[in-house]
Amino acid sequence: MAGLQRAGPLGAVDEYDAGADRWTAKRPMPVPAHHVMTAAYKDRIYVFGGFVRPPGGEGWLPIDNAWEYDPRTDSWKALAPMPTRRGAGTAVEFDGRIYVIGGANAPDAAKVSAESVLMSVGTVEEYDPMQNRWRSRKTMPTPRNHFTAGAVGGKIYAIGGRIGDAKITRSSNTDVVEEYDPATDEWNLRARMPTARSGTAGAVYEGRIFVLGGEYQTDQVMMAFRACEAYRPTTDRWEELPHMQAPRHGLAAALLGTRLHALGGDFQSAGVPGVEAHLASHEALEIPKQ
Repeated sequence: MAGLQRAGPLGAVDEYDAGADRWTAKRPMPVPAHHVMTAAYKDRIYVFGGFVRPPGGEGWLPIDNAWEYDPRTDSWKALAPMPTRRGAGTAVEFDGRIYVIGGANAPDAAKVSAESVLMSVGTVEEYDPMQNRWRSRKTMPTPRNHFTAGAVGGKIYAIGGRIGDAKITRSSNTDVVEEYDPATDEWNLRARMPTARSGTAGAVYEGRIFVLGGEYQTDQVMMAFRACEAYRPTTDRWEELPHMQAPRHGLAAALLGTRLHALGGDFQSAGVPGVEAHLASHEALEIPKQ
C-alpha cells in the first residue's frame, strides 16, 4: 500500500492495469468537476453532474453536464444534460438504462458561495444511452447524498449516506436502505446498514453489495472508517468483512475478477483547517468464497 500525497488535478483520469499493476494517465474530463456520478455501460463510462467553482467566487456550484468516455479511443463526448443540476449522488446501470439518484443541489444557484447550503434531494432521473434521452422517475423517499447504490436481482438499493447538507460539517449520516424497482417505479424500505456512514464507495459481486469506508463527524469527534460490510438483498441481511488497512472516505471502489479494490480518498473526516488528508494508496481484498 503506497503512502500519502497531495490531491491531483481536478478532472484527472487514470487507468489501472491489474495484470501489470500499473497506472497510466488518460485524457482528463472536458469540464473538470468534483463529486460527479459515474456508471459503466457497454465498454463506455458515463459521468454526470458534480460541482464546480462558481464564476469569480468560492463554493460548490451544481452542474447538469453529462459525458460519455470511451476508454478504447481515450475520448469524451457531450451528452444531453441532466434535467436537474446536482452532485454527490449515485449513478447505477440496470437493463440498458442509467439511473442517477439523489445528491445535493443549491436552492439558488445564482448566489452560490462558500457558505451556501447544498440540500439533499431524492431526485431520480433515468438516462437511455441508446436514445440520449432522459425521463423523471419516482423520487427516493429519503433525500440523501454521499451514498452507495447497487443493482441486484432487478432492483436498485440506495445505502446509507448523508442527509441535510452535502458537507459533513453540517449534516448527519443515515443507515437507511431503500430498494427501488425500475419495473414498477416504486420504493421500499429494507434492513438498515450496521454502521451509519457517508462518503462510502461500493461494488456488486455475486448478489452482494459491498460498502467500503466512509466518514462521521460531530462537535466532539471527526473520523474516517476502515469498515467493509456487505448486503445480500435475497436475505435482507448484512455481514461484516475484513476491514481496509487504511481508513478512508471519498474513495473509489472497483471489482476486478474476485478482487475488491479501494483507491484513494481521505484518511481524516473533512473540514480540518490546514490539513491535507489525501491518500494515494491502493489496496484490494480477495473476496472470501461463499
